[in-house]
Amino acid sequence: MAKERITGSEALMRSLEHQGVKTLFGYPGGAIMPVFDALYDHRDKLNHILVRHEQGAAHAAQGFARVSGEVGVCLVTSGPGATNTITGIADAMIDSTPIVVIAGQVGVGLLGTDAFQEVDLVGITQPISKWSYQIRRAEDVAWAVSRAFYIARSGRPGPVVLDFAKNAQIEMTDYEPVDVDFIRSYDPDPETDMDEINKAVELINASQRPLVLVGQGVELGDAQEELRKFVEKADLPCGCTLLGLSALPSKHPLNKGMLGMHGNLGPNVKTNECDVLIAVGMRFDDRVTGDLSTYARQAKVIHLDIDPSEIGKNVPVDVPVLGNCKRTLSLLTERIVAQKHTEWIESFQPYEEKEYTQVIKPEVFPEDGPLNMGEVVNAVSEATDNEAILVTDVGQNQMLACRYFKFAKKRSVVTSGGMGTMGFCLPAAIGATFGAPERTVCAFMGDGGLQMTMQELGTVMEQKAPVKIILMNNNYLGNVRQWQAMFFNRRYSFTPMMNPDYMQIAAAYGIPSRRVMDRLELNDAIREMLKTDGPFLLETCVVEEGKVLPMTPPGSPVNYMLLDC
Repeated sequence: MAKERITGSEALMRSLEHQGVKTLFGYPGGAIMPVFDALYDHRDKLNHILVRHEQGAAHAAQGFARVSGEVGVCLVTSGPGATNTITGIADAMIDSTPIVVIAGQVGVGLLGTDAFQEVDLVGITQPISKWSYQIRRAEDVAWAVSRAFYIARSGRPGPVVLDFAKNAQIEMTDYEPVDVDFIRSYDPDPETDMDEINKAVELINASQRPLVLVGQGVELGDAQEELRKFVEKADLPCGCTLLGLSALPSKHPLNKGMLGMHGNLGPNVKTNECDVLIAVGMRFDDRVTGDLSTYARQAKVIHLDIDPSEIGKNVPVDVPVLGNCKRTLSLLTERIVAQKHTEWIESFQPYEEKEYTQVIKPEVFPEDGPLNMGEVVNAVSEATDNEAILVTDVGQNQMLACRYFKFAKKRSVVTSGGMGTMGFCLPAAIGATFGAPERTVCAFMGDGGLQMTMQELGTVMEQKAPVKIILMNNNYLGNVRQWQAMFFNRRYSFTPMMNPDYMQIAAAYGIPSRRVMDRLELNDAIREMLKTDGPFLLETCVVEEGKVLPMTPPGSPVNYMLLDC
């Protein structure tokens, strides 16, 4: 049977459909125009979301991927269009988010001539992507797309970049679908060493003070149920990383809260008291460990991870357990003995009570004064029965949202963890509404982060994307201001913000809005927001010089947490 002869652009459309793509985010331009022309005939199968800036396309693809478990796709032009996605690519790399960025490029004959909007995208993105490849021939399109999706979604997920030369877009090729499921020297699902499983079982069975650190690898490996069975069988208390917060329901009795610089007191203190530390799908970043020289030195460390480069990278490991945690957790659960650690688990309670009295109660349930970020977050979470998707920006809004939002469902946290990208929230939330259209998406952001990508309100307007925007406006770059107060003698160098009237801005985009300054109005405003079909902007005017507490100062031991400052 003769193969069908089509253009490279048409081959891209069919290859995307072959990969199951239904939604993509992008912005057209000269060097990608043939692809957008082909897309015109595929609008019934490929829903293209026109963003207002290419950075927004990358972050929207991330939000889509994080809540759906699928690969996010963005389509942009060459030059500035391509370089505008760099922040999103780097963000996706460090947070293990599967996206494929397809960018136009000048024709092969113009490469290296400094042609209009030419940039070495492959050279730029190789260090911040799993794979970066330039498509120079139409005949390579189907293979490159299939390989890109295989790499992006397999093993430890991450971003892939396809640099699509314009000549390859318009050349003719014989097309047939391609399925790549093997790449020599690439092992996305490494074999698990049963000797290490047995060593881990021996340590867990003998442990008197075990502690499990739950990372995003549990979500990425779809191992939430396996984690639950594992910790329940051996009665193992857990602390969760920022990106792993929804891997175990917040109300689960073994979930002791968030790890890290602004995490909960109990799991941070107990990290330096446990006798066995079981890390599952996390990378021991500095915001979790604090001073590495003092981190869990008393404990035997078991590390479950699919990426061998993470094991032993920051923290010495006694038992490395390589492999997908969906498999490795099951192997451990089958072999460990059922036990109770009642006394150990009860030892968390005094720290929980101390944190509640000194930090949580005054933040979430204040008797008077201005609104606090924590009480806003808690009120929204309760109004959604803790079943919404939380999307955050970066800064105080991020830390307080992740501390006080609660989770009943998996894949419910979308935040920029490793990069800390301000401006991430709004476009990522748009992507999340397409990745999980049946769920409520609550986007918490500060006044600084909103203004970095505020142009995406145009995308919200056009798509009627039902993003519930909760702007916590304190007229400061709050997190930097807090550090300036603590470590720079309150010298507020360029952190006060002059803000626009967000109600007028929302009105210009046709987005319903409401401003709240008094806590007596808060619950009514939240009900109005949640009952409104489509998007809504709720501006809450919060205390200007609020603090995120507890806090482990930079370079301090993880168990040294300030409850006031």
